[in-house]
Amino acid sequence: MIEIACVENAPHLHSPRRVMKYVLIGCSSGKLTIMVDGQDYELKTCHIITITSGQVHYIKKMNDAKGYILEFTYSFFCKDDRDIELIFHNGLFCHFGDNSVIAVPNYKVVEDQLRLIKQELSMQPYQFLISVHSRIKLILVEINRAKVDQGEEIWKPDALFLKFLEIVRDNFEHNHPLSRYAKMLGTTELKLNEQAKLHTGRTAQNVIYGLIASEAKRLLTYEKFSVKEVAYKLGFNDPFYFSNFFKKHARSSPKAYQEQFAV
Repeated sequence: MIEIACVENAPHLHSPRRVMKYVLIGCSSGKLTIMVDGQDYELKTCHIITITSGQVHYIKKMNDAKGYILEFTYSFFCKDDRDIELIFHNGLFCHFGDNSVIAVPNYKVVEDQLRLIKQELSMQPYQFLISVHSRIKLILVEINRAKVDQGEEIWKPDALFLKFLEIVRDNFEHNHPLSRYAKMLGTTELKLNEQAKLHTGRTAQNVIYGLIASEAKRLLTYEKFSVKEVAYKLGFNDPFYFSNFFKKHARSSPKAYQEQFAV
């Protein structure tokens, strides 16, 4: 549900891993190089990176680095639509591979809250989970303020679109049509298309395809599954059809992609 650890005492972070949690890594001092979905990101003192649930990541290099790694599930944090919108506000956690390193001038505010979360989880006083939830909100607000102060355009996503992204990722193996997702969310295909166009410039169906293609790359690269196994895990009954789908979105056959990038 929620975990926190010190970066300097987290050996599990030094090999590729993926967790179905939202991950925040803060560098309090020194330097860190973090790999996320095949891309390297350097964190210096007072820098933070956010990693979306399911993204493959690990610490590639440490240079006298100290800091915190915070992990929490969507179900723990997202109690209502305002929480859902906050976690994705200004692309803070992004489903489309647009990770970025964020310099936080008031990093001490973030660090203090991370330290207090660690203390709450260790001691578990009365209503500690409510306290932890509130402290995560304070951290996300501080990071968003830093992004805005650095000149980034304010982007406030709609909770419905974010629920759509989450439900697609939770149902890859079923390969549902858009109509099914609309029904599951109590809305219409038209509304989902409007939201997708607004937030990504693409149709809702193309958003689904993009999420499937990203997941296929992770499974081929880091999970050591065969092409046939990946196809079935993503709801394709025909591996040949999956191969054609992957070629269209990755400009490479699944086998060639796996041979080139597998870790």
